[in-house]
Amino acid sequence: MRVELAQLAGRDNDTAYNLERALQAMAACAADTQLIVFPETHLMGFPSIETVAETAEPLDGPTVSAVIAAAREHDVAVVIGVAENDRGHFYNTTLLITPRGIALKYRKTHLWASDRGVFEAGDRYATCEWKGVRVGLLICYDIEFPETARALAQLGAELLIVTNGNMDPYGPTHRTAIMARAQENQAFALMVNRVEQGDGGLVFAGGSALVDPLGTLLFEAGREEGQFAVELDLQQLAAARRDYRYLDDQRLKIPGEIVERAGGLRELLIPLH
Repeated sequence: MRVELAQLAGRDNDTAYNLERALQAMAACAADTQLIVFPETHLMGFPSIETVAETAEPLDGPTVSAVIAAAREHDVAVVIGVAENDRGHFYNTTLLITPRGIALKYRKTHLWASDRGVFEAGDRYATCEWKGVRVGLLICYDIEFPETARALAQLGAELLIVTNGNMDPYGPTHRTAIMARAQENQAFALMVNRVEQGDGGLVFAGGSALVDPLGTLLFEAGREEGQFAVELDLQQLAAARRDYRYLDDQRLKIPGEIVERAGGLRELLIPLH
């Protein structure tokens, strides 16, 4: 499977500019590219409390409709972030769009400091099958919580796609997290981040990456804008899961207890039987 990573510098609250960059990137895809992935909230950038009501759009609005039309025209699927307005409720949302329309919608479940007060948190995980691969979506801060990727793995995810808006000095945090999430769930993980400085002074760290189901970093971008092609060898999924399967072997329902010791010491005991 050939995928292109569109590591771009967006503009906050400038939907027209961001949409044009997305359409240009889609038009520039190679003929055999099946999927192109953009950063977190790429289409609108990061709105503030003051601008979100004006900037966010419903998913049947003109901006997403333009991306759907382009996906159909170029026969390519797209993963792209939006600021969603759902009848006055605002969400940091990522969409998987195919030439047939929206195949998967995910609202960010773990809001980072700058999201709070602007967006509401999503309340569910979902996966869908696309090109014979089950895909799950996550957004930025989500990947710092192992439970998010594990929830998608429990829903059958074989490819974790992360739209990212990670800034300095936290680039290394997401580099580590994306490798761990792939390895511990035996799935491909693909992350696309923003670059350059945003309106609020944040400097975005780039480092878009592809990790295989064994946790091996197959590709990592630098800090500059670019459109990078990567190949996913889907046979690696079976190879990674051949000898053992974490989902089958995990024991999450073992009870535990906190034991109080003399002198105020405490320890957590987790019985194995």
